[in-house]
Amino acid sequence: MNQKRNGFTLVELLVVMVILGLLAALVVPRYVAKEKKGRHQTARIQIELLGQALDQFRLDTGRYPTTAEGLNALVVNPGIPGWDGPYLKKGVPLDPWGRPYIYQCPGSHGDYDLYSYGADGAPGGEGENKDITSWE
Repeated sequence: MNQKRNGFTLVELLVVMVILGLLAALVVPRYVAKEKKGRHQTARIQIELLGQALDQFRLDTGRYPTTAEGLNALVVNPGIPGWDGPYLKKGVPLDPWGRPYIYQCPGSHGDYDLYSYGADGAPGGEGENKDITSWE
């Protein structure tokens, strides 16, 4: 009765699959929550960095870019005397959801408004859909 055993039994494979399923059930929700929080933090940091570039633009030119000039004025001189850019090293970033940041000057909440509508791309929202703004 010297029998060679090749491979795994069905029970062994099922046990391994159940263990992997339990691990996935514990890890995946935490990862997804961290990723969503990370996108909001990234948007806040990018808005802060864009705000610093806008402030440097204002120091050099005496004003912020108009809404029509937009954030692109931080990278390419729109013909403004005193412009000493580019003020961003890599161009104007998109928000973490792949959409352009919204810039208005003059703003409703200050000299300028700079914001992203969050994951849903619509005004307002809660959680991951909450707007990320320069004035909060």
